Amino acid sequence: MILDSSPSTVGTPALMFQGTCSNAGKSILTAAFCRILLQDGLSVAPFKAQNMSLNSYVTRHGEEMGRAQVVQAQAARLDPDVRMNPVLLKPSSDTGSQVIVMGRPVANMSVSDYLRYKPEAFARVQEAYDSLAAEHQVIILEGAGSPAEVNLKHHDIVNMPMARYAGAKVLLVGDIDRGGVFAAFVGTMEILDQWERDLLAGFVVNRFRGQKSLLDDALSYTLAKTGKPVLGVVDYLANLGLPEEDSVGFKNGLFEQESQGRADIDLALIDLPHISNFTDFEPFLAETDVRIRLVKRAGDLGSPHAILVPGSKNVVADLRFLMESGLAEGIKQQAAQGVEVGGICGGFQMLGHHIADPHHVESAGETLPGLALLAVDTVLAKDKTLTLKSGLHLPSGCQVRGYEIHHGVSVGTGLPLLSLAGQEDAGSVSADGLVWGSYLHGIFDDDAFRRWFIDGLRRRHGLAPLVQIQACYDLEPAFDRLAAAVREQVDMDRVYGLLGL
Repeated sequence: MILDSSPSTVGTPALMFQGTCSNAGKSILTAAFCRILLQDGLSVAPFKAQNMSLNSYVTRHGEEMGRAQVVQAQAARLDPDVRMNPVLLKPSSDTGSQVIVMGRPVANMSVSDYLRYKPEAFARVQEAYDSLAAEHQVIILEGAGSPAEVNLKHHDIVNMPMARYAGAKVLLVGDIDRGGVFAAFVGTMEILDQWERDLLAGFVVNRFRGQKSLLDDALSYTLAKTGKPVLGVVDYLANLGLPEEDSVGFKNGLFEQESQGRADIDLALIDLPHISNFTDFEPFLAETDVRIRLVKRAGDLGSPHAILVPGSKNVVADLRFLMESGLAEGIKQQAAQGVEVGGICGGFQMLGHHIADPHHVESAGETLPGLALLAVDTVLAKDKTLTLKSGLHLPSGCQVRGYEIHHGVSVGTGLPLLSLAGQEDAGSVSADGLVWGSYLHGIFDDDAFRRWFIDGLRRRHGLAPLVQIQACYDLEPAFDRLAAAVREQVDMDRVYGLLGL
């Protein structure tokens, strides 16, 4: 396979963060530098050629992109733009993904299918980069995984080939909290080709805890061994308040944190095998009177005040999982006892009577019975709905906003939950108000609506409502805290030198 990575002619200054492994901190450092450069008066934009994530977002133009680049765009105070993430891979099985290019689904591809498609994908990536770079003074790029994966290097379009195309110097990020960070720095350099080593300008140690002077010998050794300096040692930044990039943080205990307050309200979040857009529920982590916990087995449901069923990338497979695991029966039993049950997107579909897949979107054309808690039926359509929406949550009277991203069309006789620009089929609620479902991702981001929801649970269980908003899910303070910490702990003079600014 031959991938064309001859340099871009746009010439916009660019810097790229790559990692010694996934989840080393590339995304958060990219966001930090977007905010730092913005604070310094520069027009800056993020870019990641290819992202693999089930956390996606819909732009105002109805195009789909990774949530990590949305957060980075927010750090740069830009509207999310699909050019910032031209290729998005959404895994739908262990060996295949939905391939989304410039915000639109191309096809579901196996690994071998995607390898054959990659030259075309990289051409689209280059077009997107050139267009975006022409509109900004600086581009901060993010890699994926590690540039030293020897089995992937020959068809890589997101790490060193993208850095070469952008004319970007590379900072390699390592997570010292995992251990072995200096071995990872040296080992990566050993595996890289000479042209790749020439692009690598230095290292950043991330998530450090303790006395930094204890690293002096290791930093000197790394410079002597590789000829590349460590340009920063960034502290472990706890409780930063920014959304997780993908399911790594989720599966490693994001929702298993100890509550910071009384935890009067217990929310059970169902852990679907193909869970997507779990960031819908991150705002609850800021609420001191709420505990949100991950439930993988029927026996772990306990006695929650509410059960939440999240979105799914493969709703047919996940519905089958609910049935076979006993979770479906457990949820229905809880609902019969008066426990509130809510679903978002795929979760909404699963709460209905049936899900049909006549166009083979996620199955061989199956129709499966749902939990039958809402009077709706869903058909998976060929075309995907991708749109931003705002409107009225009818039971509360709260104004809400978010985005829809789904193949399903759900119709039924249940009561409408939302009125979104006149559309009342984006959600449904039972007559007693205890079971509801919505297609609107991000609905809990709204502070007033989230407090209304929590206070409703409090009232139902004999607890006084708090009424006043207790937590503001506002990312701006988090971006500024992040930027201040990184600015202090990274050699910004040398970074500006790498950018030629």
